[in-house]
Amino acid sequence: ESYETVKRLDAKHGLVWLKPADMNNTYAFAMQRKRAEAEHINTMSDMVAKIEQIRKTTPDKNWLLGLDLEFAGRSDGMKPLQAAYKMDLDRPQIRQMDPGLVYNAVRDGFVDAGLIYTTDGRVKGFDLKVLEDDKGFFPSYAVTPVVRKDTLEANPGLEEALNTLSAQLNNDVITELNKKVDIDHQSPQQVARDFLRSKQLL
Repeated sequence: ESYETVKRLDAKHGLVWLKPADMNNTYAFAMQRKRAEAEHINTMSDMVAKIEQIRKTTPDKNWLLGLDLEFAGRSDGMKPLQAAYKMDLDRPQIRQMDPGLVYNAVRDGFVDAGLIYTTDGRVKGFDLKVLEDDKGFFPSYAVTPVVRKDTLEANPGLEEALNTLSAQLNNDVITELNKKVDIDHQSPQQVARDFLRSKQLL
């Protein structure tokens, strides 16, 4: 519905929304994969249940969540998330930090779970497990090509080419590509070129 609405409204401004990729660069919580699998934590609800278990059995131990400053204070951020999942947290359980540091904090065990972006290369690079948002709290940020109508008309074949590229992208693909840049220190240009060649798009 969001896509159709934006597509219709932007058409009045000469913008054409093409086919969205199966790729959602939204928020999620992540944990160390080995730990999440050992403790059978696959969803946000699983994590909340674990937090409650610790609260009841070992009240002297805190479950720590790593968040960026913006999300902690946003009107659509931490407070409504806690309400949606009935997640009780004391203030000392929330560690606020720069968004880029959250991944390292989860990897190194400084926090038990952290707020991440689902397509960040460090998810694969640090072997993190993205927890399923089983209550559908986080909005969808579907990646979609948007092109000026006059540009499409002046370049026959551009729409087909972009739709073909869009169909090749999903979270697993883009996370692996981001990993090559973020972790393996390859240039974005080289990673993009290699990917396009592998798909016979160059």
